[in-house]
Amino acid sequence: MAAPALSGRAGSVGSLGNSPTMAGGRLPHGGGVGPELDFRSAARMEDLNRLIQEFSKHDQREYDDQRALEIHTAKDFIFSMLGMVQKLDQKLPVANEYLLLSGGVREGVVDMDLDELSIYARGTDYDMDFTLLVPALKLHDRNQPVTLDMRHSALGHSWLSLRLFDEGTINKWKDCCTIVDHISGTTNYFFSPTLVADWFYQSISLVLLEVQKKPQRGMPRVEKVERNGTIISVILGVGSSRMLYDIVPVVSFKGWPAVAQSWLMENHFWDGKITEEEVISGFYLVPACSFKGRKENEWRLSFARSEVQLKKCISSSLMQAYQACKAIIIKLLSRPKAISPYHLRSIMLWACDRLPANYLAQDDFSAHFLLGLIDDLQHCLVNKMCPNYFIPQCNMLEHLSDETAMLHARKLSSVRSDPAEHLRTTIEHAKAANRLTVELQWRGSSNNLPSPQSDAGGENQPDDRLAKKLQQLVTENPGKSISVFINPDDVTRPHFRIDDKFF
Repeated sequence: MAAPALSGRAGSVGSLGNSPTMAGGRLPHGGGVGPELDFRSAARMEDLNRLIQEFSKHDQREYDDQRALEIHTAKDFIFSMLGMVQKLDQKLPVANEYLLLSGGVREGVVDMDLDELSIYARGTDYDMDFTLLVPALKLHDRNQPVTLDMRHSALGHSWLSLRLFDEGTINKWKDCCTIVDHISGTTNYFFSPTLVADWFYQSISLVLLEVQKKPQRGMPRVEKVERNGTIISVILGVGSSRMLYDIVPVVSFKGWPAVAQSWLMENHFWDGKITEEEVISGFYLVPACSFKGRKENEWRLSFARSEVQLKKCISSSLMQAYQACKAIIIKLLSRPKAISPYHLRSIMLWACDRLPANYLAQDDFSAHFLLGLIDDLQHCLVNKMCPNYFIPQCNMLEHLSDETAMLHARKLSSVRSDPAEHLRTTIEHAKAANRLTVELQWRGSSNNLPSPQSDAGGENQPDDRLAKKLQQLVTENPGKSISVFINPDDVTRPHFRIDDKFF
């Protein structure tokens, strides 16, 4: 199965310059060479680059010392909570190895289905988001026999049998297994992702309930604990920050699965930049099943640990284009749920293998990369073909109906016709999220919410939040009409209108 590519796959930088995506032509009436244009939309590449840079500025928040301390406090709280979960019934490994990823599951940092997830929005529900992979089973002993039973599963998925494990492990996890009795009289225990998630959610809820009975100074506020399919989402308030942790129970392995062995035989963009040992140090089973799989038994192979290493080899300009493209498709292709940001991540990795390294390293090519990612994603939808990067024979869009695929392809066509307008909309969303965050921080300051460095309580000091907010809006929106509406029943919540948009 070939990697997703537009027809006429480019083999050199020179040939890429002649593609319809990136046409640097002459102006029709001036006679001289004009600015480089996108053939499809006629957008100026330099304008698209500028918009991508502006989006990156608003999307990538800078952390001051206070925010860094709040992030550290939240992480310590989550890790302490998991230590208490381990002590409840000794199910979790005593010496465990978590993988903490920047960005929530909804951001595509791990290959999981988004259908069952509640909709959370940055600014409205949280300020920062993380994904934490927590091994329920840690199979790092190379002498430990493991049975990945892929006979009943689609490619890239597996059942996990515990029949070769010791009796102590089986007894410990028996209540989180489905049981299959064979004609021979033997019993097989299959580690169940849904039952493990049930146990994990109940254990976390119980621990948090106990913790909140005896609050300590500077302890994060638990604002929400929610089960989202097989994921447990926890939102913590620390000082004036709200942090979303998507906690995922997984099975952790050392080594590399046989089903992905052929991938190692190919040439890759990371060759010579990082070692093969770094890339294949381990993999996971995450609690997600295939389209026709049995949710109670089927796990999905995940290479999140490898992806952390590969990310080091991707240029900043390509990552900026990826982040901007991801922000566009999360909004545009949210209904019906068929395309995940993880699909886009796979497409980006394939592009890194396909295109010359010196081309991808160019700092001022973010616009080219953005348009190329859109083209590749549209190509995948039209053909209903998106190979998994690590298991190319696994088509992640195989289950898609023709109607859904064409619906999303047409939506992407509208983006491709006017990428600048969609980038501007994405920038406005990022700005709005940042404004919400700042507003909540101001409210927190005026209410003297406790932070890790301060005691609770104290007298409220008069503030000029409204004046600061107006000044910020005036600075960010030169030449626009700005109005303020104050609800007489609630003077603490001003509402702003910039031209015809409300905030």
